[in-house]
Amino acid sequence: MKAAIDSILVPTDGSDVSTLGARVGIDLAARADADLHVLSVVESATVEPVLDGDQPEERTERERALEARASDAVDAVAGRAMTHLQGRVTTAVEWGEPFREIDDYVGSNDVDVVVMGTHGRTGLDRVLGSVANKTLRTASVPVVTVPPSADDVPVGEATYEDVLLPTDGSDEAALALDWALALVGLYDGTLHTVYSVDTSWFGGHDGVPEVHDALEARGEQALDAIRERAREADVSVRASIGTGPAARAIGSYCERNDVDMIAMATHGRSGVERYLIGSVTETVVRTSDVPVCCVPIPEDTLQS
Repeated sequence: MKAAIDSILVPTDGSDVSTLGARVGIDLAARADADLHVLSVVESATVEPVLDGDQPEERTERERALEARASDAVDAVAGRAMTHLQGRVTTAVEWGEPFREIDDYVGSNDVDVVVMGTHGRTGLDRVLGSVANKTLRTASVPVVTVPPSADDVPVGEATYEDVLLPTDGSDEAALALDWALALVGLYDGTLHTVYSVDTSWFGGHDGVPEVHDALEARGEQALDAIRERAREADVSVRASIGTGPAARAIGSYCERNDVDMIAMATHGRSGVERYLIGSVTETVVRTSDVPVCCVPIPEDTLQS
């Protein structure tokens, strides 16, 4: 299956974090010749009366101020995007719980990818209720998370030529390959893939060398399958066996090879439910210095 990027959603609240995410979204939309949707959500809870004695007209004034701020946020992104996307930009301001409104908008507007900023190393763990965190846990389409440490370059000048696809050899992890190939194809770049051999679970027990060899053989099979798919897609590929815990191996590979973006399934062999991000992906999103394209596993895949 070939992944299609025809429509991209950029949620924004006007913050520096969301602005950086918007720039990545605009770049991807321009490169993919895709439509861009810009959405700002006014969280309903923010207009609850601060004091029991609040008057309705005072509350209405707060609502107007919040809606005006949201409109300014989408207008700023849309204005920046229009010079690159020939006006194919749709804006919307909604009220409600942000992650739910994002999910609803995705379903109602045939969005293919969501691109949004995160708080990086302090976000997913320490800000439990973050919008990015909840969106990652519930989205039905890939979500590209953009950390504050990502390169901040002018719109139209960013390149994502080196995309890393981590794999554990599972069918679920392989689903992210379509999106990795699509991203690499946009920039005529190189697909990187790494399989981590991790024997730490076995400690110093006898038989670890045999376990290592078996895992390495399985890894080579997984990498061979990706090499074949890349050749079929006429994409350059670099495959590598890593060692140690997967998240650490992924981070080390990115540092050594100047990776521009990571594409990975929200979980692989962990088999967790759709509403939970696999621990490896969650760690990578939280610690990565480059954008991460998180590809959700379809529900029917989980049940098969």
